[in-house]
Amino acid sequence: MTRSRIKDIRYWALCAGLLWPAACASRQTVRISQTVSAAPTERVESKFAGPKRRIGVVEFDNKTAYGKNRLGGAAADILVTELSKTGKFIIIERDKIGRVLEEQKLGATGAVEANTAADIGKILGLNAVVIGAVSNFGVETTGGDYLLGQSKRQTATAVVDVRVVEAQTGQVLYADSGKGEAKSSTAQVLGMGTRGGYNELIEGDALRAAIAQLVVNIASQINRKAWSCRVADVDRETVYLDAGLLSGLELEQKLAVYHLGREIRSPSTGMAIGRTEEKIAEVKITGFFGEDGAKAALLWGAAPSVGDLVKLENN
Repeated sequence: MTRSRIKDIRYWALCAGLLWPAACASRQTVRISQTVSAAPTERVESKFAGPKRRIGVVEFDNKTAYGKNRLGGAAADILVTELSKTGKFIIIERDKIGRVLEEQKLGATGAVEANTAADIGKILGLNAVVIGAVSNFGVETTGGDYLLGQSKRQTATAVVDVRVVEAQTGQVLYADSGKGEAKSSTAQVLGMGTRGGYNELIEGDALRAAIAQLVVNIASQINRKAWSCRVADVDRETVYLDAGLLSGLELEQKLAVYHLGREIRSPSTGMAIGRTEEKIAEVKITGFFGEDGAKAALLWGAAPSVGDLVKLENN
């Protein structure tokens, strides 16, 4: 073997030794950035106290040409997960919401609007419904093939818009958008390492980065509204409520009962802004039943009717 041949072998062996760590490297990073809406809501996390609110999250509309069959559902699933982590809510399963949409012929045009969300909330006894859309999504790929190997860098960006709708009135309590970014990089040298194919994980990472920054404000805005449930049944002196131990009610807790009257609409927009309320009674929790129901005794006032509003005051 000639000296020049030996030198060549030593050179390539040295290159392989130096480049081996890079060749085996496959890195994925996530960076979070935020966009502020035209009317930004102050980011203040309210201290949680009292019963849990019942909320629903509708599958998000995908307004992009990317991932038609997965981005909307993925965004809604991520939001459900993040809201569940707060421990502040009872979240209704999306399949129940889907059945209501189908049975009531709601959202037939695709996107669910505020009035439709309010209808869903009333049917399922929710305090609020979260609707939203993936308004922008894209993946940029850079890198290429070189003499000794290959490198690829992928950057996914997502913009997610959300609206929190009060179930009783259809009023939008909170609207904002979040922008998230996720990066993935791969490298291959002399045939060793990770070959750079498309990394689907960055889709979820970008969506999660966009949604994570909105969760605190979503929770805060929902919890600013007084907690409420409904009278589910009345049997002689026992009043049955559609919220109980799972919701966080306690024995001996006192609740006010309101009869709802006519709907009040804004003269400028025509949208419902509330209903008249007449306080008719006060009840006290005496026990629990079923998955999440409570029994109450009448303390004073007239016997409630099914559908009357029950509030925890001064919470």
